[in-house]
Amino acid sequence: MIRPMTSTDLPAVTVWVLPHARLAARLPDLTAFAMAGDTAPLSRHPAWLNVLHAGLKQDVFAIEARSHGETCGFLPLAFVNTLLFGRFLVSLPYLNSNGVIAASPDVQSALIDRAADLADELDVRHLELRHETPLEHPALEGTMASKVHMRLALPASKDALWNEFGSKLRNQVRKGEKNGFDLAWGGIELLEPFYAVLSENMRDLGTPVYGRDLFRAILNAFPRDAEIAVVRAGEKPIACALLLHGRRWTEVPTASSLREYNSTCVNMFLYRQLLDRAIERGQSLFDFGRSTVGGPTYKFKAQWGAEPTAATWQYSMRTGEIGAMRPDNPRYGRMICLWQKLPVRLTQYLGPSIVRGIP
Repeated sequence: MIRPMTSTDLPAVTVWVLPHARLAARLPDLTAFAMAGDTAPLSRHPAWLNVLHAGLKQDVFAIEARSHGETCGFLPLAFVNTLLFGRFLVSLPYLNSNGVIAASPDVQSALIDRAADLADELDVRHLELRHETPLEHPALEGTMASKVHMRLALPASKDALWNEFGSKLRNQVRKGEKNGFDLAWGGIELLEPFYAVLSENMRDLGTPVYGRDLFRAILNAFPRDAEIAVVRAGEKPIACALLLHGRRWTEVPTASSLREYNSTCVNMFLYRQLLDRAIERGQSLFDFGRSTVGGPTYKFKAQWGAEPTAATWQYSMRTGEIGAMRPDNPRYGRMICLWQKLPVRLTQYLGPSIVRGIP
């Protein structure tokens, strides 16, 4: 992403690689640069490096370009390093979109040059930059564009949004509302019911679940802008979501509901509440996350009015193949079936150590 500067002719640029120990001193300047503009997703915030360091125990790096002491470029990276899967350099795990933010194409190139060098120094299998618009650079010889971001432009009021829904969608939402579900919003105090729903749903999907530490780190890092929603049927948590509120931009990186309650339309009830919450906060865009075009989650998001936008992840490959470690790789079909048969408590114990090593 090109971030305009006050001058089009940048003086000499110096590029720094900042490990986590040196991040705190630069965080205010990096935040001011990365989050500039009228619209900015929270997933672009440099404090995600602290989140991943605390929540996934990953080494993190901020590659910063400066000109005359002023930040003119930023690239956050996490070093994913496990015996099970190998070593990767990623911008950034868990998040759907992140990568180079720069004041000019020359600064973009300088940041990617340094990232490619760091990939060599750390001897990783690949460097993965989760861009939306691809950047031209000789080191980025590979791309993965099999998914798209699904985003909805929000109207000014909840009533206006309701009027945009089709009759089938409104009927499903009403069906969910008639069940008398209880909805709670909060932070750390809702982590346990949130995690209970999430871990059971992820087990049913055959996917290792992130640990509680990641979500605790997110809520601690962004106490005003990250919040949990939990839906209960009586005393039982049956659906949940994590919302991230940036500048006029709300994202839902994690949402789940229990399969046994599918017939109640609790998922429709939940998403209506998430969209209303974003409007209450004055947001103009709701980001449902990435989906495969034509797939079930794509169709689910499209019925709310979400439109696809490009998601082009770029790679500097040192060994292996693009997408080899993605959870949707067909080679993992047998493991997925086995995982679905495990007790939820066992997946809560095993899952975090596995998923932290998947880029």
